[in-house]
Amino acid sequence: MSVHEKIRIIRKAKGLTLEEVAHQLGMSTNGYGDIERGATDVNLSRLVQISQLFDMELSELIDLNEKNVFNILDSQNTGSIGTHNHCTITPDSSESLQLQFVLENQKLIIEQQTQEIAYLKEIIALMKREAG
Repeated sequence: MSVHEKIRIIRKAKGLTLEEVAHQLGMSTNGYGDIERGATDVNLSRLVQISQLFDMELSELIDLNEKNVFNILDSQNTGSIGTHNHCTITPDSSESLQLQFVLENQKLIIEQQTQEIAYLKEIIALMKREAG
């Protein structure tokens, strides 16, 4: 699994949006999105920022794979009260990590198809108005 895929999975596991992470890193949403899509190479200083944001060591982020045991601790602050979600992936759950990745990809495909359907409906409505 590549680093950009790991970054996306960890961000989602922590319940952070693309926009939130981009803002906290001082980047545009598109710029950060390019990192998660693997469209841009990430320099070391940016990887350090991302690992700090995710509250993990850089080595954990880079070496993270299906065989490693790692913990993702999510501490989103909602005012003065923080919510904590704990996610542990062990060697026995490598299939779970792969399935989570496949699920995220499927969600992106469904989102794209939903947008395409909406656009097609708009086109049909415009064509009906022109014909009528």
